[in-house]
Amino acid sequence: MTDTAEKMESTVSSKLLVTGIDCPDCAAKVEKAIKRMLGVVNATFVFPAGNLNIEYDPQQIGVNQVVDKIKKLGYEAREDDRKISEISQTTDFCITGMDCADCATKLEKYISKVPGVETAHVNFGASKMTVSHSVPAAEILSTIEKMGYSGKVDEGNRIKNKPASFWKSNQYVKPTAISFIMLISGLIAGMLETSELIVNGLFLTGIFLGGFLPAKNGISVLVNAREFDMNFLMIIAVIGASALGSFEEAATVVFLFSFGNTLQSYTLDKTRNSIRALIKLTPDEALVRRGETEITLPVQKIVIGDTIIVRPGERIAMDGKVSAGYSTVNQAPITGESIPVEKQPGDEIYAGTINERGSLEVKVTKLARDNTISRIIHLVEEAQGYRAPSQQFVDKFAKYYTPAVIFLAALVATVPPLALGQPFEKWFYEAMAMLLVACPCALVISTPVSIVSAIGNAAKNGILIKGGRYLEEAGALSVVAFDKTGTLTEGKPQVTDIIPTDGIPDKEFLSIASAIESRSEHPLAEAIVKSAKEHGAEISNISAFEAIPGKGARAMVKGKTYQIGNSRLFTEQAIDLKNIESEVSRLQNEGKTVMMLGDEERVLGLIAVADVLRENSGQAINKLKKAGVKKVIMLTGDNESTARAIATKSGVDDFRADLLPEDKVDAIKRLLAEHGTVAMVGDGVNDAPAMAMSTVGIAMGAAGTDTALETADIALMADDLTKLTYTIRLSRKTLSIIKQNIFFALIIKGLILLMVVPGWLTLWLAVAGDMGSSLLVTLNGMRLLRVKHED
Repeated sequence: MTDTAEKMESTVSSKLLVTGIDCPDCAAKVEKAIKRMLGVVNATFVFPAGNLNIEYDPQQIGVNQVVDKIKKLGYEAREDDRKISEISQTTDFCITGMDCADCATKLEKYISKVPGVETAHVNFGASKMTVSHSVPAAEILSTIEKMGYSGKVDEGNRIKNKPASFWKSNQYVKPTAISFIMLISGLIAGMLETSELIVNGLFLTGIFLGGFLPAKNGISVLVNAREFDMNFLMIIAVIGASALGSFEEAATVVFLFSFGNTLQSYTLDKTRNSIRALIKLTPDEALVRRGETEITLPVQKIVIGDTIIVRPGERIAMDGKVSAGYSTVNQAPITGESIPVEKQPGDEIYAGTINERGSLEVKVTKLARDNTISRIIHLVEEAQGYRAPSQQFVDKFAKYYTPAVIFLAALVATVPPLALGQPFEKWFYEAMAMLLVACPCALVISTPVSIVSAIGNAAKNGILIKGGRYLEEAGALSVVAFDKTGTLTEGKPQVTDIIPTDGIPDKEFLSIASAIESRSEHPLAEAIVKSAKEHGAEISNISAFEAIPGKGARAMVKGKTYQIGNSRLFTEQAIDLKNIESEVSRLQNEGKTVMMLGDEERVLGLIAVADVLRENSGQAINKLKKAGVKKVIMLTGDNESTARAIATKSGVDDFRADLLPEDKVDAIKRLLAEHGTVAMVGDGVNDAPAMAMSTVGIAMGAAGTDTALETADIALMADDLTKLTYTIRLSRKTLSIIKQNIFFALIIKGLILLMVVPGWLTLWLAVAGDMGSSLLVTLNGMRLLRVKHED
């Protein structure tokens, strides 16, 4: 039994219940810390449920040590010893009407307090909420409605869940229209010197009909969550203004408030379209062949093993493998590749891509709900809900900001009249205006709207970023470490040199070599056969084939015995190699594997095979350095000469060779200690331990690779290294816009509050300032949707 098999057999799995973690980023840090413990094979934190699943070697570590580690990190944990019937289920809910980030936070807090709810996490960017609960889902839906929203269980049927027209789905459109009509009617009536009763009646009608929805929502939050939100603060201000007889201004406040909510909902809807655009990529139905019958079926009824027929110009409906036909396929919606990819039998196909030329028959390998595009949508929605580190400041500030402003409003309403003999009506009015500035919506939304836009844009360009934390960290990277095989290189051996030494023509030389190698399944043999076909060399029939383990193979070709292999195959037969030693040495120093072809008496020539550098590797590394990455290093399990050759060609600053997976982890640890922030770029499978240890783990060619999608913090769906620079550029742009948004939100709020001192603050100005700042930061964040990948 191998060491790996023994290790797998000795592994034990346990589930821990962790309490006190209310932040996905904190959960990720705990997960990473536990993974670093000696003896822990794997650790996965299921954030919404508060569960930490661990696999460990009981000879090296126990559950109690893991629990102690979690306690040292500041949280509580215990082993999950509940019966299956007692364990909560996790349900996703789609929420309608969630246009305010601060209100979304209040909804999350309130749902978390419902008996039977273990955890609740609102994903403001995706308008969804994930709840771990033991109570019926209907009870949670009822609670959502009490808070003034509408919701439904997310069935995961993305094809049918097409969004309604914005003007039909936006709940603020009708109140805005009504309040505007009543406000204009009241102003016109006033100008025509109509009865004051009629004028005020029109204003009050606008106030009531236009303000009913926010009033209902605000009262729901106050009664159920015992918290003030922007809606309730607006109610108080409008009632206060009406009590002072300022009906015109109260009606203006209602209209501006409702109009601001309409615009904010619209802009957020535009931001969320980055996900909806992905949902629309897959067709609702496909032409399926079952036996001799061809039938058009909804994608939900197509099963694994079915064959779908895709005509030229059609969008492919299911993940699968080409079983017949040849065509080029536009994979840009999944991988971001601008150039169509040739597809032939055996090649993978992704749902949502476009068949360009020929007809294809595709054998389905995944159900509609499990295909690559569905997984990408799910992971992007999750990523958009994760709080970025920059939100820690915002969340802490917002926690104290609202009560502080309400307290100041109370002082403004009472101190000047009581202590300074000022008119009560004037300062009561100023206090009402201050209340409208108390909601920290602009500040709270400043970060998530930027994260949502950036992650959505990245997904459109074939880059999956798993959360705001990784988006921010990508912009601060000092070192990028690359795996070699399949990352900097193609990962497939190719013939690089054909050197006949006995006067044999290249084609004849290749014909003999490929004839022998056609019987072998070794990757080097496949490379030689492929090269022969490309050169048009005939692959002859052979007889008396003999594989010689560790050395090569021999066979009879056209009645004569030939052999191909390494130098040992020939030296053991006392065949002289002196005339080719210098050439062999030169090729090996270039990092190439040298195969010798000969007969029973002499060597006829050399074939060099190597894993060649990707076409854009050098360009990508050069761009990374220009983008400010201080050091680019290559980590590989290959020998030093091969590693040195690839390192020289690619332009990396340094390399480490002869590394096992655990050696790569140690190398990442050293780089972290020296430089602070390190990204590990690999294939997401063999490099998973090193990727988990790094600041940011980046997987290449992740489309259709479940392991890469799960293990990576950032996944490049295509094998395009230049997208690394785009990711770093997008990250830095995101950080810049987040800082701008926080600055704008604080400055605008500060200026509005300062207007109280001279008594210049009015209700409509307070609303305009509050809604204006929210719109400003939203529109500024949406600029990230337009950041483009530069080839």
